[in-house]
Amino acid sequence: MEVVFSFFPPADLREQLINEFPDCHFQFYRKISEAEWKNAEVIVTYGEDLSEKIIHSSPRLRWIMVCSAGLEKMPFQAIKEKNILVTNAKGIHKIPMAEFTLGLMLQHAKRYPELADFEKQRVWNKKLPLQELAEKEVLVLGTGAIGSEIGRLSKAFRMKTSGVNRSGKPVDYFDRIYTFQDWNIALGMADFIVSVLPSTPETRYLLRENHFQTMKDTAVFINIGRGDLVEDKVLLNAAKQNQVAHIYLDVFEKEPLPPEHEFWTLNNITVTPHISAMSKNYLPRAFEILKHNLSTYITGRKDFWNVVDLDRGY
Repeated sequence: MEVVFSFFPPADLREQLINEFPDCHFQFYRKISEAEWKNAEVIVTYGEDLSEKIIHSSPRLRWIMVCSAGLEKMPFQAIKEKNILVTNAKGIHKIPMAEFTLGLMLQHAKRYPELADFEKQRVWNKKLPLQELAEKEVLVLGTGAIGSEIGRLSKAFRMKTSGVNRSGKPVDYFDRIYTFQDWNIALGMADFIVSVLPSTPETRYLLRENHFQTMKDTAVFINIGRGDLVEDKVLLNAAKQNQVAHIYLDVFEKEPLPPEHEFWTLNNITVTPHISAMSKNYLPRAFEILKHNLSTYITGRKDFWNVVDLDRGY
């Protein structure tokens, strides 16, 4: 069985696969050409390098393993036409992304950047007003693996937690759950609004000017999900009009964010380079899912982890 990687994993992970699955022929590429996909029965990818042409020119392809959670660049129509199984690495990001989010909330409450500036200037300033996270309300848009881990850690800081999901069903670590039909009241109460939503037709440009107008002017907006949740012009207006206290962005409509973009220049917008999921444990966790699913595939079982709904795109 031909398993083709469109990226080159570290040596220890490659050796694990080769040793544990001796009947598979693994090919690992740093840079892959279209011709090298053709014999693949299984493709392992980060999900950004496949095209309809590749799907249609790979007659043996039966399964695609995406070693990330984001799937917005996948050619789903062609995949559906050929009835190809797609699984992803959903869940492996929850620890680094939740920690990153709590770090931003603490940074805001404790004003670490300003303290660092004072240190550089050798200024002894004890009048800088600091806040506590305790009793603050955090609203998490998306209550899956990442969102619920943010809720769990927020509870450890004695925060009040609310979440928004499609069903409105209760989720652990959230005091209240709203749907996207009744979430305006939650927006108006939250001290921190955190989005971990994927990019789908339902979520694209979901947040609009009226949502930022509903937020408290002391609120903080954090987006670590996908950049097309809200248009740049809406964020710029919210920042310039001081509709919220601060905006933290790790994801953007266009990446990398151009150096001339206005986001870089505003004091109440903080830019980070789509890094919230980064961790040395990222690929080892993804490979645990890959190995389970490869064993399932080889033995003909049905207990695949993280099967993607091709109609919903996640």
